Amino acid sequence: MMRFGARAAIIFCALAAGPAPAQNYAHRPVRFIVGFTPGGGVDINARLLAAKMSEIVGQQVVVENKPGAGTNIANEYVAKAPGDGYTLLFTSPAVAINMSLYRDPPYDALRDLTGISVFSQSTNLLVVPASLPARNVQELVALARAQPGSLNYSSAGPGTTQHLAAELFKLRTGTNIVHVPYKGSAPSLTALIAGEVQMSFVNPLAIGQHVKSGRLRALAVAGASRTALMPAVPTMKEAGVEGVEVPLWFALLAPSATPRDIVRTLATAVARAAASPDTRKRLLEQGAEPVGNTPEEFDRQLRDEIARWAEVVKVSGAKTE
Repeated sequence: MMRFGARAAIIFCALAAGPAPAQNYAHRPVRFIVGFTPGGGVDINARLLAAKMSEIVGQQVVVENKPGAGTNIANEYVAKAPGDGYTLLFTSPAVAINMSLYRDPPYDALRDLTGISVFSQSTNLLVVPASLPARNVQELVALARAQPGSLNYSSAGPGTTQHLAAELFKLRTGTNIVHVPYKGSAPSLTALIAGEVQMSFVNPLAIGQHVKSGRLRALAVAGASRTALMPAVPTMKEAGVEGVEVPLWFALLAPSATPRDIVRTLATAVARAAASPDTRKRLLEQGAEPVGNTPEEFDRQLRDEIARWAEVVKVSGAKTE
C-alpha cells in the first residue's frame, strides 16, 4: 500500500494550484452511484466521502445504491449518464475486473468512464465463522482437502474482489470450495455470521466488530502487509500461502464526457476529504488508508488494474455464474 503523509500533501497542493474550480459547479445535489448493497466496505466508504464532500462542495452529496449484475448495472448507469458532474460512480476494483470477467460488459471502463480520484485503499481478510473448526489457514486448507466440495464461500457477487480472492485461494491451495454469490456485501456477511457458508474474503471496514465480538475469526490478510486494525492477523504469505494478494481501493469516477475542469474540481474535493483529520482518523481506525490522488494518476492506475485483473481472471479460471 502507498503511504499517505507527505505524498498526499504534495498531491493536494498540486490539485489546489491547478485550474480554477468550475464556476458553475456545484449548484445542485450530487449523486454517488454504488453498485453494492448498503453496509459493505464500498458503501461505507462512499457515505464517509459523501458526508465530507457535502461540506466541501457546498451541496448535498447523496449515495444511491444500484446493486446487481456484478456492479454492471451501476457501472453502465454512470457510463451512460450526462457528463455534468452530478452523477458519479463510487466503486472498487470491480469496475476493472468486469472488463475481463464478462464476455461482453455493457460499458468500457477506459472509453466510457474517467477517473477522478482514489479516496482510500485497504484489503480483504480471509474470515470464517467462529464455529468452524479451523483456527488458522493451514487448518482450513486441511479441512477443505479432506472434504472436497463440501465447504462454501460467500461473495458480494461475481467479479468482486471477494470472488477473485477466493478463486485465487482455491488455485494456490489446490482446494475445491463452492462459490455462493450474494447480491452485495451485507447479505454475504450475514450468511457468513450465520454459518451458512464456511469462509469469505471481507474488508476489515465491515467485519471488525464481528471479529471483536467473537462471532467471526480472521485467519489472514490478502495483501502484502498486515492491517493496523488487526495487527495480530498474518498475511496470507505469512500463513503459508503464496500468491493471494488482492489490493482493494475505493474510488470516484465520472462519465468520460465530463469536462476536465469539473473532474479536477471533484478530485480536489476528494483529496481534501481524504486529508481532513476526522476522515483520515476514521479510515485508519477501520483498517483503510486515505489516498486522494490526481485524475491522471488514477487513470493510469485504472489501465494497469484492468490488465492485472485480466491476468488474475485467466490464471484463476474465475467465471460468472
